[in-house]
Amino acid sequence: MRQKLIGRSSARLLIPLSMIALAGLGLSVAGAQTSSHTQIVQPANATSGSGEYYVEFRSRQSWDYGHTFVVFGRVGETPRKSNVAGLSPKGDDPKMWVMGHYVPVPSDTGWTDGDLEDRYITSRYRVLMNKAQYDRVVAYIRQLQATHTTWSVELYNCNAFVADIARFMGLKAPSSSWIYPKVFVSNMRKINTGHPEAANELVSENVKEMNNPTRDGRAMINAGLIRQDARSTTAPVSPAPNVTIGAVRVSNRPVSSVGSLPAE
Repeated sequence: MRQKLIGRSSARLLIPLSMIALAGLGLSVAGAQTSSHTQIVQPANATSGSGEYYVEFRSRQSWDYGHTFVVFGRVGETPRKSNVAGLSPKGDDPKMWVMGHYVPVPSDTGWTDGDLEDRYITSRYRVLMNKAQYDRVVAYIRQLQATHTTWSVELYNCNAFVADIARFMGLKAPSSSWIYPKVFVSNMRKINTGHPEAANELVSENVKEMNNPTRDGRAMINAGLIRQDARSTTAPVSPAPNVTIGAVRVSNRPVSSVGSLPAE
C-alpha cells in the first residue's frame, strides 16, 4: 500500500477475521483508553555483526496494526525507496486488504509510504555484514520480491516475508507470523541478541501490545501524540475498515529451507 499512517485509510492486519470473531479479545480503536500523559517510547536500535553494510528489520505504525519490512544498504548512506522490501496488498484500495483475509490478493513487495520516516517506526533490529554477505542477502531479497506476487493474512503476510529473509541470514525468527509487527521485530531482536527466553514470551508480549493504548494510528491521534498531516485534509478520506485483533495462533507448520521459496 502506498498510503501513510496519518490521515489515510489503508491498514494491515495479521489475524484472520474468523479468529477475531471467535476470540472476542480485540480492542476497538474507538474504545481504546488514552491518556494525556501517554508517551511513545523510541524503539531500541540493537545491532549485531560487523561490516560496512546492513539489513535492518523494521516495524512501523499504519492506520491500524502496522507493517513489517526490511531496509538495507551501506552504513552511513541514506537509504532510497529501492532499498526497502516488504509484502503488502497491492495499491491503495482498502478492499484489497479486506479480501486478503479470505483469499490471496495481488501484492506489492517494495517501498510503502512511511517506511523511511522515523516517526512511524515502532521497532528495529540491524544486522551488519561485509560486502559479499550483503550481496548474497540482497540477491535473495530480490528473489523473494520476484516470486511472491500475492499477499494473504493466513498463508503469507509481511511477517512471514521478513521471517524468510531472517532465516536466510541464519537468524532465528519468531514462531508465529500472526502477531503485531512491533512484537514480531522486537521478539526477533531479543532471541538473536542473547535473550532466548523471549521465544516463550511471544504470546504474552502480543497480548500486552493488544492492550497498548497507542498501538495504532487512530489511538495515537486520539491521545494527541501525532497530528494529522495538514495536506491530508485537502482530499476526502474513506473510513478504514473497523476490525479488531484477537488471539495469537502459533503455528508449527514446517518452514521452507533457505534458498527454497514457499509456493504461492
